[in-house]
Amino acid sequence: QMQLVESGGGLVQTGGSLRLSCASSDATFSSHGIAWFRQAPGKERQFVAAITWSGVRSIYGDSVQGRFTISRDNDKGTIYLQMSSLKPEDTAVYYCGVDRSQFHTVTEWPGDYDFWGQGTQVTVSS
Repeated sequence: QMQLVESGGGLVQTGGSLRLSCASSDATFSSHGIAWFRQAPGKERQFVAAITWSGVRSIYGDSVQGRFTISRDNDKGTIYLQMSSLKPEDTAVYYCGVDRSQFHTVTEWPGDYDFWGQGTQVTVSS
């Protein structure tokens, strides 16, 4: 299993920004798509964004389109999620997931990913 470590969460005011990181030292990291999901208390896990193994293609959930940007640095084994114009409804634990397939496109379906990290808490105050 691929070890993933999420970081960068915190408390921010409405309209603020945060950058989350998802890091792995796994040798196969650069051959897998990576996605961010989030889960608020009492709610199901929600798709946020995903990026292909090459970084060429990325997709976003409707609620974050235009506000969040996903990117990756394969040399550093790290995925980033730049979050701007944050809203209270963005409050959740954010998890990164690794695509179970290699050299594959990415989807919004959580069943396509394995989640090995502990998540990072993002809290947006109103």
